[in-house]
Amino acid sequence: SPDVPAPPPASGPQAARPADAAAVPPGATAPSPGRSAPEVTRPSPPPPAGAAGGAALQDAPPVDSVNETPELREDLWARVRRHYAIEDLDNDRVRRWEQFYLSRPDYLERMFERGGLYLFHIVEEVVRRGLPTELALLPFIESAFNPLALSSAKASGIWQFMPATGRHFELRQNLFRDDRRSVLDSTRAALDYLQQLHGMFGDWHLALAAYNWGQGNVARAQAGNRRRGRGTGYLDLAMPDETRNYVPKLQAIVNLVGNPERYGLTLPRLENHPYFLTVTIDRDIDVELVARLAGVTVDDFRALNPQHNKPVILAAGTPQLLLPFDNARRFRAELERHQGPLASWTAWVAPRTLSVRDAARSTGMDEAELRSLNRIPPAMVIKAGSTLLVARGASTQADVPGHVAETATIALASERPAPGQRVVRVGPKGESVSALARRYRVSAAQLAAWNGLSVDGRLMPGQRVVLQGTAMASRTAAPRAAKGTPPARQAGPRGAAPRTERGRVQAAPGGRAVARSG
Repeated sequence: SPDVPAPPPASGPQAARPADAAAVPPGATAPSPGRSAPEVTRPSPPPPAGAAGGAALQDAPPVDSVNETPELREDLWARVRRHYAIEDLDNDRVRRWEQFYLSRPDYLERMFERGGLYLFHIVEEVVRRGLPTELALLPFIESAFNPLALSSAKASGIWQFMPATGRHFELRQNLFRDDRRSVLDSTRAALDYLQQLHGMFGDWHLALAAYNWGQGNVARAQAGNRRRGRGTGYLDLAMPDETRNYVPKLQAIVNLVGNPERYGLTLPRLENHPYFLTVTIDRDIDVELVARLAGVTVDDFRALNPQHNKPVILAAGTPQLLLPFDNARRFRAELERHQGPLASWTAWVAPRTLSVRDAARSTGMDEAELRSLNRIPPAMVIKAGSTLLVARGASTQADVPGHVAETATIALASERPAPGQRVVRVGPKGESVSALARRYRVSAAQLAAWNGLSVDGRLMPGQRVVLQGTAMASRTAAPRAAKGTPPARQAGPRGAAPRTERGRVQAAPGGRAVARSG
């Protein structure tokens, strides 16, 4: 598409639906939530108030005051209904999606309860920009308000941004954070994008179709219809089934929220005031420590701050945290009383390309722990300039600098096999450590020791596994044949002969083997 580089032509910010909001045709089995955001007990917060001293607390923007009534001040759903402004779509698809949701009350309840954590902030932003509040309900169909939703096409967050589209709208994605999952940042980016699309097409139905399908595809479909003398509205265009159902799905949610009594629904009560406060930090701090000082569980903290990838929060990259009202004030007070270090982790930049063993030696960490913490597979080296998460020594006083916090990435390269060493790529279905060990006639303990694995672990498809020379010999040796007789091929698993190519032995279709002489 012309204005947002990199997303594939057939994709908008979310090319495929996340697990918790899959575009299941009406009548199919209900989508089951993927990695659901934790349920957070929502206290009834006091009226917003400023805070002085300690960690800075910031309230959300004030509630808009246009024609407010006591009902509107108490009920967020009523406020959403008041600012509906998109022309209704009324067709059989909408009715089928209404029945789809109504027939799955548990799924609907889960969405509404989870959305209650974030909806006030989104409505505030939508109303502040003068946009129709139907847009605030879009995450219901994008992600079921699951901030950890990740589609098969790598779209992420409640607004389901693709990586490249996220970068275009200044959503940082690095080793320590992914702002596509940030409630504040992703909402800002999504509304920017929707406003841009509405400016391009002048119609909200077309803008929503472009958000799902990509503006380039919508523009090309319109151009094709113009050449054929056909209409260029949303209902006139030929489009994929997912996009054809996209606006009807939203309209169904809009209808359910707009008139729940008509559908026999009882919506969870949502107060028309902020659920969370913004807390500003100026030092790196562990996620577990924040949760403990604030009096919330780690899962509850991550529900409001899902962008953090690591167990430490870098103040130079993410100076603001979200916490519920009472917990934010408790965090400020407990932080002032806290004695001792705030962070037990820090960032280390590799000065040159080096092995995991050498990196562990340089950082004073155990090799297996360093590999696990940074998800470094076997037989890989760390390229120069890569950033690793490492233990923060007692003598380390400085926090991670801004340029590292903003750009941290890790780059790996295949390690050249040592003499007599080769690497096996696990087949497309994966297998257990013990199964692979049996296939190469070594013990599971040996294979696990060579690769820093658990004896009872499972290997992922495509994973590299180091083998020693004795295993290689037992796997590849062929029996001697009589003179003049072609050598028989060594039988592999289930009697299949292993395939060889340029001296490489493949453990499975598409796999490569590596061994070291012992």
